Amino acid sequence: MTSNASTDKTENEQRFITELQAVLGADQLLLQSQISEKYLQDWSGEKGFQPLAVIRPRSTEEVSKALALCHQYKYPVVPQGGMTGLAGGANAIANSIVLSLERMSGITEIDAGSATMTAWSGTPLQVMQEAAEQAGFIFALDLGARGSCQIGGNLSTNAGGNRVIRYGMARDVVLGLEVVQADGTVLSMMNKMAKNNAAFDLKHLFIGSEGTLGIITQVVVKLHPKVTGANTALVALDSFDSVIKLLRYSQQALSGLVSAFEVMWHDYYQSATTVGGIRAPIAGEHPLYVLIDMQSASPEQDRERFEAVLEHALENGWLTDAVIAQSHADAESFWLLRDSVAELLQSFSPTINFDISFPISRIGEAVERLNAVLDTDHPGIKSMFFGHVGDGNIHVVVGPLPEDDGKTEYAIEKAFYDITAEFSGSVSAEHGIGLHKKPWLHYSRTPAELALMRTLKQALDPKNILNPGKVFDLTN
Repeated sequence: MTSNASTDKTENEQRFITELQAVLGADQLLLQSQISEKYLQDWSGEKGFQPLAVIRPRSTEEVSKALALCHQYKYPVVPQGGMTGLAGGANAIANSIVLSLERMSGITEIDAGSATMTAWSGTPLQVMQEAAEQAGFIFALDLGARGSCQIGGNLSTNAGGNRVIRYGMARDVVLGLEVVQADGTVLSMMNKMAKNNAAFDLKHLFIGSEGTLGIITQVVVKLHPKVTGANTALVALDSFDSVIKLLRYSQQALSGLVSAFEVMWHDYYQSATTVGGIRAPIAGEHPLYVLIDMQSASPEQDRERFEAVLEHALENGWLTDAVIAQSHADAESFWLLRDSVAELLQSFSPTINFDISFPISRIGEAVERLNAVLDTDHPGIKSMFFGHVGDGNIHVVVGPLPEDDGKTEYAIEKAFYDITAEFSGSVSAEHGIGLHKKPWLHYSRTPAELALMRTLKQALDPKNILNPGKVFDLTN
């Protein structure tokens, strides 16, 4: 019996692979030793496993044919983009089919009159930004992994990044999608209009669902008027209350033109300017630092308004020091501080990387509580707090962790997420749930919400082949 079952399984597997090769072409499949490490796991550090095959389609039609076969043979499918995720959402699982979108890359249309761009989901974010700029626009979504991440992956986690305070999350810049469902059915929702309220807006089912409900193959995104530059400053503050006052006053005084409001606590700033080797624009030690950025079409004309905001903040005692960028190189050096986290992660490895959010008014108190946990229970472990803050998002890097089979990691995660739940925060602000945060999802979603998510999953993917085991399990 066992031998026959094993033979049947092997024959079934070979038949499946043969059919995949027939519909896609042998050059579209990678098998066994052809599968490199890059297809196994993302940046999270979560372990990936050897898949049965990697498929690299070039069109929606090929994705559809591949999914139809996977659905027929009940093979799990793991969609992959740029593999820059930090939650394990794109990690390969054993005996799965990895569906890499790396060959589905490129801009298919820029409609200047409608201010929209249409692109394949495997297009790197930076490619879209550069294409928009060449056409006289900006594509507002921006994050540190812009050169590697792909737009499909950005949408699968509803990425945020540096410009959320002005332009919103990934969800807010999407007008239309093309999605392939689990059974191969193509859902074409390539809307280019800002107003289309013809019943349900189905694209929102797939944005933020991490490839568990369908595979995004094409996107239509909004473009915004081009900016020619920015006024940028790095300021030091002595309390989080002052941070909030500066945020609210600058947004009002600059008529909503504040494009970034990045906060760095002293531990992050000190690490970036010592371990990271970045020049310290502001001397001395201060509790908090804010990188504030005002993009506009006429930065020179707006400079006086920008400086007036900082002068007002100094006069009212919100700031203790400030440096205004005098050139594009100065601005880049300020941003280098904020973007140095990738290098710092290597220096403090192994780490836990938290991506949490709180009501803005409670962030200062929440950070104090989180720091107290480390100071009291884990005094030998360093932390770095930083984040977008204008949208409530705090990132925390904690490490290096001891080699104790994950006991310390679990203890810190539980303590941090207990505090997050107490403050009505979210365990994931923009990185997704994937594998890493799956045990903690119930801290941010009610049982009724989780039950509805499972109902949607079962309705759209009844055989549970799309990224199974990610985000949540179908059973409690």
